[in-house]
Amino acid sequence: MEMLHYDFMQRAFFAGGIIAMIASALGVYLMLRRQALMADMLSHVSLAGVAAGALMKGSPPLTGFAVAVIGAIVVEYVRRSYKTYSEVSIAIIMIGGLSTAVVLMSMNSGINRSFSSYLFGSVVAVRQTELILIAAVAIVGALFFYLFRKPLYLMTFDEETAKANGVPVHLVSLLFSIVTGMIVAAAMPIVGVLLVSSLIVLPAALAIRLAPSFNAALLLAMLIGVVGVFGGLSASYGMSTPPGGTIALTLLVMLVSGMTIRKAVAKINKLRNKKNADSRLAKQTEDIGALRQEKPMLH
Repeated sequence: MEMLHYDFMQRAFFAGGIIAMIASALGVYLMLRRQALMADMLSHVSLAGVAAGALMKGSPPLTGFAVAVIGAIVVEYVRRSYKTYSEVSIAIIMIGGLSTAVVLMSMNSGINRSFSSYLFGSVVAVRQTELILIAAVAIVGALFFYLFRKPLYLMTFDEETAKANGVPVHLVSLLFSIVTGMIVAAAMPIVGVLLVSSLIVLPAALAIRLAPSFNAALLLAMLIGVVGVFGGLSASYGMSTPPGGTIALTLLVMLVSGMTIRKAVAKINKLRNKKNADSRLAKQTEDIGALRQEKPMLH
């Protein structure tokens, strides 16, 4: 545990653990709402905010955070305009955000040199202000998911049923989009713009396949996220590899391994059930044969 002797690694584990739990829980809702690409879209939109902040000599993380929240609000309104083709809203906003980022980056050649940390993450370089921001976002997200857990549950599976039950669908959906933008922006320092969806989607993808219920999926996703982030940080420190990419690869390996084990267990159970069924059939056949032999003796 030599790495924990360093302050920057302590901050990295603290920030990574916090954002892993809240981002993984968000991923479960996004996947069940069929909005898994929303995290990727908002990360590209926040890149435009980062570029604007760097161009205006401001604070790129804060401007990226603000633009991600604005993008989340915009995508919610655009989504309502394309109810039948809701994924179109994600494509429209992503194109706008990414093209704006490219144009802003071209206006200042000095931006490109410092952009790798935003693209791929640099959790070991998380500063105190970013740590406070991550903690604040995690608290807001946790309160939102707790206070609106019943409306969110109904909306996740059927918005029309939720509306019939008196849920203010438009308001809750707008708040959900805002919280999503906040979490995506807060996760950027951990894995970067290009890999932020991995921290949100991969733990949820595995948890949904393994968990027997919705609440179990939330808890399992958070556990998988934390284990993946901690494992990725440890591997990154030991192998001197980029933290963001290492965390994403660790989560991907966990997903593939978990799915492989699940399929293997299902196959073993299927073979076992078939063997038990064959045994019962053989036993029944023997019993029938024994009864047939006993009939003449009864006469």
